[in-house]
Amino acid sequence: MAKRSIADGLFTWPLPEPPTKPALIGARCSLCGAVTFPQAPGCPRCGETQMEAFDLPTQGTLYTWTTQEFLPKLPYAGLETLENFTPWAVGYVQLADLIRVEGRLYDVDPTDLDFEMPFEVVVRPFTSDEDGTEVYTFGFAPVVERG
Repeated sequence: MAKRSIADGLFTWPLPEPPTKPALIGARCSLCGAVTFPQAPGCPRCGETQMEAFDLPTQGTLYTWTTQEFLPKLPYAGLETLENFTPWAVGYVQLADLIRVEGRLYDVDPTDLDFEMPFEVVVRPFTSDEDGTEVYTFGFAPVVERG
């Protein structure tokens, strides 16, 4: 089955092979060092137009969150239907001291969330195109310590 990213330049694609993890692609201003995600053509802080793309850290900590209690409408609708929808969490994850990124929080019950909980970038199926191509998006999942 064909697969594609929801948007070019948003995260590393095609997906890296384990043990390499997917990374969000940000941009850093060459003049003042401000970081953006997604990539921006110009710096929101100083107006510089020289922005350099780079991979953001793959892990961070949960800054804040809320829950999505109803089925989203387009363009946010994914694979869920009214019949299989269950509320899910969305939050801001602080990536190092660089930037906070908003994303869906996967593989966690919203009642188990806690401030500064460690999360990592994940890439998951989001929807399918009319031709059957699977469309992938990014989100965050709790860091699982591997022994």
